[in-house]
Amino acid sequence: MNRLTLSAAVLTLAASAVTPALAQERVNLPLRAPDGAERVVMICETDAATRRAFRREHGQAPEFVTAEQALQARATGQVWAAPRCMTAREHARLVSTLTAYAAVR
Repeated sequence: MNRLTLSAAVLTLAASAVTPALAQERVNLPLRAPDGAERVVMICETDAATRRAFRREHGQAPEFVTAEQALQARATGQVWAAPRCMTAREHARLVSTLTAYAAVR
């Protein structure tokens, strides 16, 4: 059973490395506007392949936001039609900040 789990993890990692579009993770900041628009932030790489895949899927070039900008959008209720991108480092900052907020509550 342990070998099966390890094999599945290796296959998943290999598949995400081969296809940049599959490697994107959605970070859904929990706010939806009444009209159905939402604020979706995806973890994206900054390489050309990821930019092409994003443009193909969403019809526009990726727009990167920082953790501060994502939190500001959450506070003001801002939503956007196409997802925004965030680097892995900015995502770590966002998670750290949200964890600190949760600890205070």
